[in-house]
Amino acid sequence: MSSLAPQRPGMPARQISASSFAEEFTAARNRLKKLDFEHEHEQDHDDESPMASPALSSSDSLTSEEPSPLGSEDGDSMDDASPATPITPFTPMADQDSNDDVADNFAFAFDIDGVLVRGGKPIPEAIEAMKVLNGENEYGIKVPYIFLTNGGGKSESERCADLSQQLELEVSEGQFICGHTPMRELSSRYSGSVLVVGGEGEKCRQVAETYGFRDVITPGDILKANASTAPFRKLTPAELSASRDLLSRPGVGKLSDIVIEAVFVFADSRDWASDLQIILDIAQSKGGRLETRSETFDEGPPIFFSHNDVLWSAAHEHVRLGMGALRKIVETVFEETTGGKKLTTYAFGKPQVGTFEFAERLLQKWRAEKHGLVAGRGEKRGVGTVYFVGDTPESDIRGTNAMDEKSGREGTEWYSILVKTGVYQEGTEPRFKPRKLVGNVLDAVNHGIRREMARKMKTSSGGQGQGQRGLWPLGDVTGLKKMGEVEGRMQECVISEH
Repeated sequence: MSSLAPQRPGMPARQISASSFAEEFTAARNRLKKLDFEHEHEQDHDDESPMASPALSSSDSLTSEEPSPLGSEDGDSMDDASPATPITPFTPMADQDSNDDVADNFAFAFDIDGVLVRGGKPIPEAIEAMKVLNGENEYGIKVPYIFLTNGGGKSESERCADLSQQLELEVSEGQFICGHTPMRELSSRYSGSVLVVGGEGEKCRQVAETYGFRDVITPGDILKANASTAPFRKLTPAELSASRDLLSRPGVGKLSDIVIEAVFVFADSRDWASDLQIILDIAQSKGGRLETRSETFDEGPPIFFSHNDVLWSAAHEHVRLGMGALRKIVETVFEETTGGKKLTTYAFGKPQVGTFEFAERLLQKWRAEKHGLVAGRGEKRGVGTVYFVGDTPESDIRGTNAMDEKSGREGTEWYSILVKTGVYQEGTEPRFKPRKLVGNVLDAVNHGIRREMARKMKTSSGGQGQGQRGLWPLGDVTGLKKMGEVEGRMQECVISEH
């Protein structure tokens, strides 16, 4: 199967800045028609293997200064509260594309907030970038892609509907992962009462119940039963009506009759003060029993956060505090109020390597079902390079680079691209360095596609070959410069960063 199909007749060409480049690429495409580029490397994942759930990362690993791979299966995942069985996301049947015009050796994965959307509105270049991936490019190819966001607070179907409207295309649940998606895995482990925090109204409770959690309690339920739990928080009439009456349950005469088995922060808190108070009360309780206090402060149930982003990109001109900030506050105040006792909490989402491993398997599944791209018998890897586009160095870039390091030179290449439309502030030095820094998501998509085309041109012209990971040798700059200038930027993309 060809990785890149020749240009189809009638496909509108995208403007380029140098006519010499256009002429040279036309000649290159003519050469490509005569060749059938097969995968040169074995795949490192079996397409038929079950979808593995992301491992969890504990407080200690995420607060470490060492930017090593996080949350991997052989790293610092939690033994007594990690997912027990593989997770298989719902994947609606999609109309399958002809794989003759689909790139079979590379794909894209996108963060959402700060990359595609900001403040609920699409970033201007985002819609155009999706069109390019869906075939409106100078090469006439479609490129598979998925979305991997730490955000949540709604069901996956609702998030996909929102994103579909924002990007003016259909987004399927089969290509979407949000921060709390892996929490579904824990519903069989915690079959009793759990506290679910965050999000608007009752949405997170509803999501948790669809995941299979049987008894979902919210902070509103606790405040309804005892308003003095958070003395400065008063429920609105709508909140009071929606909250459930815990004291009317059979066998419950007082709140201490209820035991919380685990705390799940599904989405960003809408009232930090009261949520913080309730989370700390449960963390300091006797075995999760409401309105009790442990003498040793080590009896509380596990606390899970759907991600660890301290900052995120919203409508405001400056970045806003995220769930990771609440997590740090919970741990800090717990230590301050217990005489120095440490509280270990757990997080899903980026930058945990387990989350990226899960995303790679989802991508393989999506490529097979949507585009008909299935690894051949005996092959282990179905995609050569995944271009991950993000705006947050501490989660997006850190996680992508860690995943690439774990994959090794024989595995799928994870290539990090940082955009300037979100958390990253132009002119600053990111702590975790991307492979490529670009202005926006359209620049990122163009960079990745042209990088792949340049690699194929190098192979077809009898160059030095691509090596184990499909990258050109560092010294081969002549072929790079020969490509010319595209939209005012010199091609930098085929030099190996390794």
